[in-house]
Amino acid sequence: MTFRKVLDIIKVYYHGSIDREAITIQDLTARRVPGSRASAREFVYSTLRQSILHLDLKPGTKMSEQEISEQFKVSRTPVREVFVHLNQDGLVEIYPQRGTYVSLINLRALEEGRWVREIVEKAVIEEAAGRLTEEDLHKLESNLAAQEVCYRNKNYLEMLGLDDEFHGTIFRACGKERTYEMVKQLNIDLYRLRVLRLSHDFRWDQILNQHRQILQALREGKGEEAKRIMGEHLRMVIVEKDQLLADYPEYFVDL
Repeated sequence: MTFRKVLDIIKVYYHGSIDREAITIQDLTARRVPGSRASAREFVYSTLRQSILHLDLKPGTKMSEQEISEQFKVSRTPVREVFVHLNQDGLVEIYPQRGTYVSLINLRALEEGRWVREIVEKAVIEEAAGRLTEEDLHKLESNLAAQEVCYRNKNYLEMLGLDDEFHGTIFRACGKERTYEMVKQLNIDLYRLRVLRLSHDFRWDQILNQHRQILQALREGKGEEAKRIMGEHLRMVIVEKDQLLADYPEYFVDL
């Protein structure tokens, strides 16, 4: 989907006429732009950020400050501030005299983030084994049931959210919520790769099966087993990355 098309859909939403295509990304426009400058800036930021992360705005897309200003009905100053914020997130690149572009998926940053996640998450999963409460286990079981529904319906964005919640629940159960947020921030490039991967149905069944195995190992207090499965789970993306790189070379950069 082009940058212009995303903005057109947002415009359609604001004017109260939602067509079938607009409905496909209505989660990006869940509410109207608030009144104050600060809240408007945050709305524009969160909307564009989600659009970039979900690949509605593809890597390499040029973003127009003027078009965003007009579509969101805000001045160009908050839009500039949003661009700076997105640049700090690693989601856009700002080139003087050339413009602002959605960042390409950085392969080196992706692998570094994945490496950090694997080390940290294997340590957390080992700690979690045998110490989860019945409430924690129930949350994970309910999450897996919802993943099953998404798998059958091929709802990849919902599946991705449930995947994150599954892992986040384990971190929170160990009192490591801030650690999880740090790991997520380091994995923005990996997140976009995961969106691309799930949208192409790369081994959803295997992902779901590994989640089941992780839950079973946690329930039985088998820390080493949970750690082994988690490592395999987080390394799946390495192989799939090569296929996606071959299919979408224009989305990636190796810096």
